[in-house]
Amino acid sequence: MARCRFCGKDSPLTAASLGVCCSCLRLGPVGLSRQLDRAHEAARLPFGLPLHPPQDPHGLLCRRCANRCRIPAGGVGYCGLRANVRRRLIGAAARRGRAHWYLDPLPTNCVADWVCPGGTGAGYPTWAHVAGPEYGYTNLAVFYYGCSFDCLGCQNWQCRDIPRGDEGVSPPTLAAHASGRVACLCFFGGDPGPQIPHSLAVAASARMNRRGRILRICWETNGGMHPRWMDRAMRVALESGGCIKFDLKAWDDGIHVALAGRPNRQTLANFQRAAAMAAARRDPPALVASTLLVPGYVDAAEVAKIAAFIAAIDPDIPYALLGFHPQFHLHDLPVTSRAHAQAAVAAARAAGLRRVHIGNRHLLGDDYGVEDPAPYA
Repeated sequence: MARCRFCGKDSPLTAASLGVCCSCLRLGPVGLSRQLDRAHEAARLPFGLPLHPPQDPHGLLCRRCANRCRIPAGGVGYCGLRANVRRRLIGAAARRGRAHWYLDPLPTNCVADWVCPGGTGAGYPTWAHVAGPEYGYTNLAVFYYGCSFDCLGCQNWQCRDIPRGDEGVSPPTLAAHASGRVACLCFFGGDPGPQIPHSLAVAASARMNRRGRILRICWETNGGMHPRWMDRAMRVALESGGCIKFDLKAWDDGIHVALAGRPNRQTLANFQRAAAMAAARRDPPALVASTLLVPGYVDAAEVAKIAAFIAAIDPDIPYALLGFHPQFHLHDLPVTSRAHAQAAVAAARAAGLRRVHIGNRHLLGDDYGVEDPAPYA
């Protein structure tokens, strides 16, 4: 049980690393910014990552994502991948990528498995190998190091431990693994945003190798990349039968900054942009949204606002609500309770969404035994 440093209340749904409760995050009390800086400093400095996106007036501008780092001489960007070496930006280029990969049997535990061809056969025979789950086929899962956010509860926090002295993998080498019974290629992490040129080069090479055969290309992202790159990824997803999976972490910017370290404006703008493009292919859906139900912070009220935003664009966009497991700097929070998940589903449907799903059901636990700080009504 931790105490909020602003309202003084003790609660098992207040993370000790943050030291601030959901209600105070929404109110934005004086001193909140410094409190959140301390929390993210503890998560970033052990990995040699800058606390904030560098903004050196004499630095080199990186346009890869919404952070728009101006990287000083000899310094690195917020993601830890882009560096200013002798007045040149190096790292996270199309020719080499910092990643590891593996083959994951289908159907897999994917954010979109409940609506995608690999999990359901949606779009058969154009986009799926069989008229149902693609048993016997695999997904080439590509995990990218680095991220443009700093999620304290990151389920893949190892992305911060970027291999040094490793030249990385070339697109043709990685694409060669998309052979045999590989039915889809998914880029995740971390986040693929900082290395989006490499992922697009891998996708192009893999599709060239598999001309005339189904190979869906997907991205799972925080949505913070530059709109130009988002457009390119969505075009590839549409052409291949794949999708882009947006992780919409929170609606309230105070909660978003607390949990993810960065604002959500670019993510929401990119989601709207991607939705306009995704309307060109309804089945299988080319855009899927998800939200991690972080106990004490991403409550039903928060989900209701995210869902209303999605429904105003298109009420048939699939929305997955994911169970949280204690990780990294949110290790003292409980797993998502069944009551929390059910309230979130009800809120999303009441907001107008027609396709709502609970993912990671096996993680759901018992009720918290405390009042939701902002109950859905």
